Amino acid sequence: MLNYRQCGLLLAVMLSEMAGSRTVDVDIAPNPISRQQAPIALLVDLSSGQTLFAREADARFLPASMTKAMTALVAFDLIKAGHLREDTFVTVRPETSRRWAGKGTTLNLRPNEQVRIGDLLMGVTAVSANDAAVALAEAGLGSLEGWVGAMNARARVLGLTGSHFGTPNGFPDRGATYVTARDMVKLASALIIEHPELYRRYIGKQAMEWRGQRLISHDPFAGVVPGADGIKTGHTFEAGFNFLGTVERGGRRVVVVVGRSPNESARAAASKGLVEWSYAELDSRPFLQPDWIVGAIKVQDGDARQVNVAVPRAYSIAVRRDIQPHITARIVYNGPVRAPIARGAPVATLEIHGTGLPAHSIPLVAMHAIGKAGPIDRIVGGLLGLFS
Repeated sequence: MLNYRQCGLLLAVMLSEMAGSRTVDVDIAPNPISRQQAPIALLVDLSSGQTLFAREADARFLPASMTKAMTALVAFDLIKAGHLREDTFVTVRPETSRRWAGKGTTLNLRPNEQVRIGDLLMGVTAVSANDAAVALAEAGLGSLEGWVGAMNARARVLGLTGSHFGTPNGFPDRGATYVTARDMVKLASALIIEHPELYRRYIGKQAMEWRGQRLISHDPFAGVVPGADGIKTGHTFEAGFNFLGTVERGGRRVVVVVGRSPNESARAAASKGLVEWSYAELDSRPFLQPDWIVGAIKVQDGDARQVNVAVPRAYSIAVRRDIQPHITARIVYNGPVRAPIARGAPVATLEIHGTGLPAHSIPLVAMHAIGKAGPIDRIVGGLLGLFS
């Protein structure tokens, strides 16, 4: 066991080769929101990786227009890769214009109209236009089927194991599209971390200018909650009122998901209540840096018998203001880890517990590369194993 003090927190690190997880509701707040306000709710501190509040975080629900957050991510990916340009003009298909005329919120796209990709994307993110999402999908990858395929492929890469997408806009599709709150936090994190410039350009806008008119966003955060970037709302009669949003203050960012709220005011109150509680009652402190050795794990068939591990980025930790927590952590991995191992490869997790805090895990990566063992390495390793 390693014991050391950092930033006023006592950290005890233990090794374990036993891996396992279970889903539980997390609530370290004095009833910040009622179940009636938000049957599904999740609040995650991205700066620390901590789940601060969870209610039915792994339950599947209908996202409605919150689906458009994944359409935005696919578009951002294509723009970053150079396969889609924001200043390119595309032609709206007549069938797309006819199919989506008057279907929920739209840009009222006209048959054969020339529209800039950037305007379609802003229509998706700022005002949740259903026709803009479809036109963007058709222009971006040639067909709705191709775009939806890309959405689900991206979901698999992100580990969104409880989600599936059937449309680019979230319009009712007999339950083919569903998500979980925990998956939506992963999606938000990808938007923020992987595409910071595009995120700032398109997310959290209160309105967009279109054909000389100002179209207003329904986002309950943007321009209302200090430091807020509202990402996406969603609403249908069947889905209820949903929201995915994020707030950054003082370098600390939290993401909130609310699902199945009964009305717009309940959705807004629950989202704001969770966020304001987290900043009022919890303090964020520096915790781990990527150049700090957290511990070492065993390696099999490698040119070294173990590899030092660290966090991939700087992590803070959110602690209650009214207590001085004792922090313990356990390195958990399925081991020994088989070589070869690349530098920076994820090889374990750090499971963290603290007084008055919900348990949470953060990733650990190899601090250096481990090559495949040669014949002599294997002989020496076998002999050493006899005495370990």
